[in-house]
Amino acid sequence: MPKLSQYEIEREENIKRNSALLDALGIQKVHPKEVPKPKKAVPPKKRKAEVDENNDASAGSPPKIARTTSSDQPLSGARRSARNAGKKVDYKAEQIRVIPVPISTRNKAGNAGPLGSGASGRKIVKFGSIPDIEVGTWWQTREDCSNDSIHAPWVGGISGSKHKGAYSIALSGGYDDDVDLGYGFTFTGAGGRDLKGTKTKPKNLRTAPQSCDQTFENNGNAALKKSSETGKPVRVIRGFKNKSEFAPSEGYRYDGLYTVEKAWMEKGLNPGGFLVCKFAFKRIADQPPLPVRDLDAEAAVKNQAKDGGNDAQNDEESDEDEDEDEDEDDDEDEDADADGEAEAEIEGEEPEEQG
Repeated sequence: MPKLSQYEIEREENIKRNSALLDALGIQKVHPKEVPKPKKAVPPKKRKAEVDENNDASAGSPPKIARTTSSDQPLSGARRSARNAGKKVDYKAEQIRVIPVPISTRNKAGNAGPLGSGASGRKIVKFGSIPDIEVGTWWQTREDCSNDSIHAPWVGGISGSKHKGAYSIALSGGYDDDVDLGYGFTFTGAGGRDLKGTKTKPKNLRTAPQSCDQTFENNGNAALKKSSETGKPVRVIRGFKNKSEFAPSEGYRYDGLYTVEKAWMEKGLNPGGFLVCKFAFKRIADQPPLPVRDLDAEAAVKNQAKDGGNDAQNDEESDEDEDEDEDEDDDEDEDADADGEAEAEIEGEEPEEQG
């Protein structure tokens, strides 16, 4: 077994400590299974009538009525509707049709909940749930989350007021030692990074290494600390980057309301040993169950697809090698034929034709 680095040792210790804290909060270890939705009955496909080879195929079918054309309409060109016969209709005129934006549509690739429109245009600032946004709704981008008022910041992980509390947070897997058990998790606060950027990466602000201590003076951290004191609910969205079986495979999903059970400071998982603000969340009861992904099965499918791609690539390379060998053999035959023709010309004889 390879020796663990100091970073990995500290990470394991932090994870154990955070897991123990969540256990102390009464987080369920055995998560309730999601009740599968009943499948809609698929109507049977209509079978084509079988044709008796001994009988005429058209014997049992009614005769087709010949299509008639009006004498005042051209026989060629674009087809025209019979309802507009005798009317002067400008078919070439530009028609502008406004397609309404759907409130939600079902995902075809993984998330079980509805897809938020992200185009409501409303800005609701409040604690608790947002009207008409059900638990399990997901969005493709953070911008869409903001447009539907579920989580306002496009980038930041905390939304709220240091005087009133936090409205929402986004879990995106920013810290390796955070623990996500679905119905409870630990969350690392904001700040402590140099937001000035560098000459080579002036816009790479959120991924800079920790360079100073986080504090509860930060607006986001102060908002979460206030929520731990007031007990007001906080909306939680999980992003696809979050390393958890409860994270969606794509986009950002609204997973309901949580309360901040504890706020504290500890040494962060960084080379400088700078302090970070930590928070423990617990999901409020009587909400729809969270979907759980089978990460092992997904990894197996990816590996299988990867192996299949490698096999196909190897087959292509093998075929290319065989083609190259055949081309080399053909080149050798052509060279031999050319040598024979050259010798025949030198001796004054006609070269023999190749059969």
